[in-house]
Amino acid sequence: MKYAEEVRLASEKFNVSEDVIFSIINVESHFNSDAVSSKGAVGLMQVLPTTAKEMADKINLKEYDLKNGKDNILLGTCYIAELISQFENFDNAILAYNAGPANVKSWLKDERFSQDGKAVTNIPFFETKNYLAKIKENLKYYKTKV
Repeated sequence: MKYAEEVRLASEKFNVSEDVIFSIINVESHFNSDAVSSKGAVGLMQVLPTTAKEMADKINLKEYDLKNGKDNILLGTCYIAELISQFENFDNAILAYNAGPANVKSWLKDERFSQDGKAVTNIPFFETKNYLAKIKENLKYYKTKV
């Protein structure tokens, strides 16, 4: 698989399953390291430059290029690991990766979107609801490959 070594190293460094990383890469960019979104997210894992800077500072990475597969996977994996830790719920972390942590935090406080304040059960953004479904479908595929 493309970027297998980069994914393996990031997986080990941040304790994020390889199938999660591959799933995010496939859904976000279809393995196109030159991808740039309309919102300015860059590379394989579609990392925003501001997020990349935060993650790079966190892991003391002085120089990086978001279009470089190794750098992008490292920073994107660092970010999803942080979200998983922050939300303590995989689905919420995936929602936050797509819609942003601030949105997920507000959804958790709103009874229309979360019954218990711990899990978002009614996702208000169609794109984000679809994103979570795509990630889960990809996870089924990549679990058999890694």
